[in-house]
Amino acid sequence: MAAAPDEILALIAFARVVEAGSFTAAAAKLGVSKSVVSERIAGLEERLGTRLLQRTTRKLSLTPEGLALVEPCARLVATADEVAAAADGAGDRPRGLLRVDAPVVLAEDCLAAPIARFLERYPDVRVEVTLNDRFIDLVEEGIDVAVRVASRLAGAGLVSRKLASDQTALVASPAYLARRGTPREPEDLLRHDCLIYSLLKVAAEWRFRAPGGGRREITVAVEPRFKASSGAVLREAAVAGMGLAVLPTFMIASDLAAGRLIPVVPAFVPVRLGVYAMYPQGRRVPAKTRAFVDHLRQAWKGLPERGRGLRPSHEPSPD
Repeated sequence: MAAAPDEILALIAFARVVEAGSFTAAAAKLGVSKSVVSERIAGLEERLGTRLLQRTTRKLSLTPEGLALVEPCARLVATADEVAAAADGAGDRPRGLLRVDAPVVLAEDCLAAPIARFLERYPDVRVEVTLNDRFIDLVEEGIDVAVRVASRLAGAGLVSRKLASDQTALVASPAYLARRGTPREPEDLLRHDCLIYSLLKVAAEWRFRAPGGGRREITVAVEPRFKASSGAVLREAAVAGMGLAVLPTFMIASDLAAGRLIPVVPAFVPVRLGVYAMYPQGRRVPAKTRAFVDHLRQAWKGLPERGRGLRPSHEPSPD
């Protein structure tokens, strides 16, 4: 007997749940609500007369009956993906909802204009942006592309593409320096209020060139007076005169130009940063994802000329 359409949808939902490891992530991939996925799985289990998944508050596990269905359902999904790609012009035309996650300040300062041009270029694409300064589980959150600023990246199951380069600067406001004095040497920091980015394990260790030249460096473990998990909050705190902060130059370029922040301690060694696009690894990267990553790389080539700190990456465009 031929399978009914609702049975095919239920089998695909089952395969997506197994692939993603959660109902929430599967629902995001399918473009439906979590309740719809739950109903499809429950209906499939009722028709088969057996339980396929064991659900707890912490994890999902397959029953023996569910395990037997994994391979044929995976083949069904692969076939469905191939059909969708063929119907979509072999996957070459960007379309559908693109969910993007980015740090707050980067999104506010550098992302809106490129997205506007991207939407104008690809009228069949819709974009939804969420803002996070922390790393999140892209699959669990249903994110297509995350933009991150970091000195190095590590993410299992993720593809990363470098979009641009930047570096940090040690800065303070004129009001703070007038009140507390300007630090000249690394050891002066021990007598100053330091503002720390709390999400980085090494954030409280700042590096400086050792006296006498050469490549030798010294590290100062500063005692934070104020910590925050948001770069935007740290920038505002520094501008408000709360203390010294190490911040990416793209974030404070306008503050430096306007004199709201001033670089201090000439021996400070900036940390080299990369701006990366990250997306889940898979056999077929959606055309909307490929197009967006390439678009950002091209759009950010002009950022230095517009007064930002970012420098475009010379890495080849993603396939």
